[in-house]
Amino acid sequence: MTTFASGTTASNPEKDGLTRDALTVLQPGFTGTTAPDWLLRRLGEGLASVGLFGRNIASPEQLAALTAQLRAERDDVLVAIDEEGGDVTRLEVRTGSSFPGNHALGAVDDVELTREVAFEMGRRLAACGVNLNWAPSADVNSNPSNPVIGVRSFGADTALVARHTAAYVTGLQSAGVAACAKHFPGHGDTAVDSHHSMPRIDAEASVLADRELSPFRAAIAAGTRAMMSAHILVPALDPDHPATLSRPVLTDLLRGELGYTGLIVTDGMEMQAIAATYGIERGSVLAIAAGADAICVGGGLADDETVRRLRDALVAAVRAGELPEERLVEAAERVRELARWTATVPGAEGEARPDVGLVAARRALKVTGAEGFTPLTEAPYVAAFTPVANIAVGDETPWGVAAELSRLLSGTETGGYAGEEAGREALQAAAGRRMVAVVRDEHRHPWMATALDTLLRSRPDTVVVEMGVPRAEPRGALHIATHGAARVCGRAAAEVIAGA
Repeated sequence: MTTFASGTTASNPEKDGLTRDALTVLQPGFTGTTAPDWLLRRLGEGLASVGLFGRNIASPEQLAALTAQLRAERDDVLVAIDEEGGDVTRLEVRTGSSFPGNHALGAVDDVELTREVAFEMGRRLAACGVNLNWAPSADVNSNPSNPVIGVRSFGADTALVARHTAAYVTGLQSAGVAACAKHFPGHGDTAVDSHHSMPRIDAEASVLADRELSPFRAAIAAGTRAMMSAHILVPALDPDHPATLSRPVLTDLLRGELGYTGLIVTDGMEMQAIAATYGIERGSVLAIAAGADAICVGGGLADDETVRRLRDALVAAVRAGELPEERLVEAAERVRELARWTATVPGAEGEARPDVGLVAARRALKVTGAEGFTPLTEAPYVAAFTPVANIAVGDETPWGVAAELSRLLSGTETGGYAGEEAGREALQAAAGRRMVAVVRDEHRHPWMATALDTLLRSRPDTVVVEMGVPRAEPRGALHIATHGAARVCGRAAAEVIAGA
């Protein structure tokens, strides 16, 4: 009778070593705010990681109860989340984040502040039972047209991104939460969102080495426990396969040249860059074969059938000789190694600073025109010029300054606008009231620039708040660049507008 690594027999395939390893390398999601029965059953069968999204979180207390439920089934489970702060928040998906995102921290350029923000975020995650954060973004946002990175990046300067990536990793992990630098080898120089199709970076290898790879080297030097691959094609590194499926990228470059020894996790495999070109089963097999250790899936596909399909695809690939079993075993062991680290690392090595997010948001503001500006004393009309949110950010999380201005100036009203008539419609709705125009990446949206032109021609006293990457020329009676759309960024801007 054939025996497997776990010591069980081939007569019970649900419990054999190969099947357990195939489950171990998966990081699936689920729906609901309590763990479904199928997920608990899979944890008992070998599943070692679970990914959480905004749909799974109602409050810190509920999240703590959920992670306790998972650990009652498997005490060493990795509970992962993509809590970047700023625009991408899961802990505060319905209210907006208490922390500014990377771009705001890069604008301040105080590495100790970045470390403190990451520590405080890690402390809150750890208190809720989360021990792996798919953050920070180590991408250098070198392409102004980038539709998916933007304010998620510390900036366009490589050295700045590198030093803040290292500070973020250090801060997060000093709170006992594993960091995951992403999106290797760098998603900043793209004009395509990999959620929708395959981006391509045509930079030469020397440019990539100097620009894209530097922040990842810094993350490795800082001891990041995990690294996330990007679904991007980089011909200078591999002309045939996207990074997630590329042995030259994951094994030769990341493991070999850069000397990284931690966990490699893929970006979401249901993203169209992979799903529409390879399919999630074939993509998952190729990713593990290329050197990935964990398969992230669950942002869109979040059910037991997805887990079963991926598990069976990995097992079948091993049995068919398409995936070396030792590669799957190695990947599963890296997952277990990270789980051991999270169980033994001391947590929260530092003093809590619950106000550090607001402090950082205030420091990140860039205000133009303040010398001639008189703070508002009467309730304004806030026109939010709203672009389509990318999938990473989502459209659940509120943004803007209206809610915070309402707290300071009772009676503030607001409306959302988009398209070629946005400016005219906003003027009509304002009905003569003082206006605050809120934009997000004006430089990427011609209709948004046109709307501001329309407003400022008729109402030159309009206050403009840019909550994306501030590349357009500042204009308005007062221009405030917040470097992100987190709730605390809106509060910091509202304080300036109202003179609070």
